[in-house]
Amino acid sequence: MICRALRRAIIERALEPGAALPEDALGERFGVSRTLARHALAQLAAEGLVELRRNRSAVVATPSWQEARDTFDIRIELERLVVRQLAGRLTKAQLATLRAHVDSEDEARGGPDAISIRLATEFHILLAEMTESPILIRYVSELSYRCCLILSLYSRPHSSECGVNEHRLLIDALATGDVEKVTRLMHSHLDSVAERALVAEAKPRERDIMAILAPYAQAPQPAVKPRPKRSLKAAE
Repeated sequence: MICRALRRAIIERALEPGAALPEDALGERFGVSRTLARHALAQLAAEGLVELRRNRSAVVATPSWQEARDTFDIRIELERLVVRQLAGRLTKAQLATLRAHVDSEDEARGGPDAISIRLATEFHILLAEMTESPILIRYVSELSYRCCLILSLYSRPHSSECGVNEHRLLIDALATGDVEKVTRLMHSHLDSVAERALVAEAKPRERDIMAILAPYAQAPQPAVKPRPKRSLKAAE
């Protein structure tokens, strides 16, 4: 519950890079022990969303510009693999699900940027889910969430219209089974997101974490979520 709430708060830019995440405040907000709060922070640190420091404090991660660029480059290659696996293999029901999701993105245009970014991120995770590959689902999810963090740090305001239209083009190419076209579209789409995003570092705001997390502590579980990691021993 804590991981889900913090992850969504980061995606929606309620928690910005560098924001402090004290274990006692998290424990109080979610009604759990500091030990459980510490475990949640360790999980998010493994996902690259949180930085754990030597004095046992934690903050929302602040990736460097080069780390941000590398993250997008790795994500591009992974998601090219996703659409390569899905091209021409999606059922009518799956295509309908994707189109319905993009309709939700379209309806969110003109509203808060944070909502548009979250929906756009969930579209990419939904694609990964449709591969039914635990490895792709795990890494696409984690990289997508890290890219949300990067957007809150470096991006400039821009219309979500481009992203919505690009998502529709991706679905059409997946439906026709044109592997070359859909991998090219995915590369172009994510590369253009990176070019729009990696502009300049923003100054963090000072805000009370208890107030920030109040709505997220009660938030329902999102429809799209990363699957739990499995140990090598369990996999065997």
